[in-house]
Amino acid sequence: MPPPDLISAELTLTGRITTASNATFLGSIDGQAVVYKPIRGEKPLWDFPDGSLAHREVAAYLVSETLGWNIVPRTWLRDGPFGEGMVQLWQEQDPAQRAVDLVTADEVPGTGWKHVLEGQDQSGRTVVLLHEDSPALRRMAVFDVVVNNADRKGDHILTLQGGHRYGVDHGITFHEDHKLRTVLWGWVGDPLTAEELEGVERVLHGLEAELGRALTGLITADELAALSARCTALCASGRFPAPSGEMSAVPWPLF
Repeated sequence: MPPPDLISAELTLTGRITTASNATFLGSIDGQAVVYKPIRGEKPLWDFPDGSLAHREVAAYLVSETLGWNIVPRTWLRDGPFGEGMVQLWQEQDPAQRAVDLVTADEVPGTGWKHVLEGQDQSGRTVVLLHEDSPALRRMAVFDVVVNNADRKGDHILTLQGGHRYGVDHGITFHEDHKLRTVLWGWVGDPLTAEELEGVERVLHGLEAELGRALTGLITADELAALSARCTALCASGRFPAPSGEMSAVPWPLF
């Protein structure tokens, strides 16, 4: 849990992120920059319960902590100027880095990147969606499978100096039905590493203990059961899954 001052001290708004789908504010708590998403600012979705997105963001953080890979910045529920909502520690990106990119076919790097898909731009040129081939993004791809992330856009990956990668915007996760939409498809069919499998097993075991208790009330019982089933299936296969079902395998827009 966050330090007590982040829970009880005043949350002061300093700006608004107008590109976000739901009401999203920049704020400050005792000098600590945060992102604040009030529940009352969530737009209804046809396939997720109303008023549940903030809780899912917190649930995603708890799963990230159990995995042990520091994928999601510290996230918690608390009161704010527009009522209860999700609060997350702000992360300053390195503008010189990009973990996901869209380039023309003749600009594709020779190494260090994974090909996701290609198409044509408005000028008829072939363009390629790529993401970096790094342990940090591999772990994020595993995390997305575990939480059934329906919206892993390129801009939902924060690039920090030193190579760390944070994932943000996890409001549409944990659905009991298959919803995985992500730009991180570069490892389809590849074996999971021992470290990756151990992380998934920690989640699976945690669901029978502290993690399961913490997630109760944040997501539904059916969603908890589906989370356990996804972890079990991932451990059994030992490989990155391929896209499945009739829905698009990538979010739109891509960034």
